Amino acid sequence: MKMRNVLVGRGTLALLALILAASGALRLGHGIGAALALQTSDSPSQSAEPTQCPEPPAALVQALRDRDATLTAREAALQDRFAALSLADAALTARLAELETTEQSLRDTLAIADGAAEKDLQRLTAVYEAMKPAEAAAIFETMAQEFAAGFLGRMRPDAAAAILAGMKPETAYTISVLIAGRNATAPKE
Repeated sequence: MKMRNVLVGRGTLALLALILAASGALRLGHGIGAALALQTSDSPSQSAEPTQCPEPPAALVQALRDRDATLTAREAALQDRFAALSLADAALTARLAELETTEQSLRDTLAIADGAAEKDLQRLTAVYEAMKPAEAAAIFETMAQEFAAGFLGRMRPDAAAAILAGMKPETAYTISVLIAGRNATAPKE
């Protein structure tokens, strides 16, 4: 019984292999007829002399020449424009580099000026701190109150307190309000 099952299984496999082989052969043979037909119709042995095309109409020839001249003129204009744009680009690039150099020079000059102004303010603040408080208070009373507030805000607290103590109470109050409100409008976040 077992042997019979093996023989039946092998027969089924053989039949299946035969069907697949026949299907493949049919698929390969399917396009051969069309390929042979194309090969025989395009063979060079049938027509030995080249075919002659008729002369195109004169109007068509002239239209093609006019179109070619127009395209050549457009191409020349585009090349001129491209050359002009290249020159303008080079000039702009050089000008931009010059402006950047000038801007850096201006920044350096401003930094020097700001540094010098800051040194002058520090020196003048030190002078007012070194003065006797009564003398400094007399000078601060004659200054604009915003200006005096700026100096007093830069001073050491003990020197500023001694000068404020020597001023009239109204002036000292106004200057104190100005110092306290200097940073009131600064962003808190």
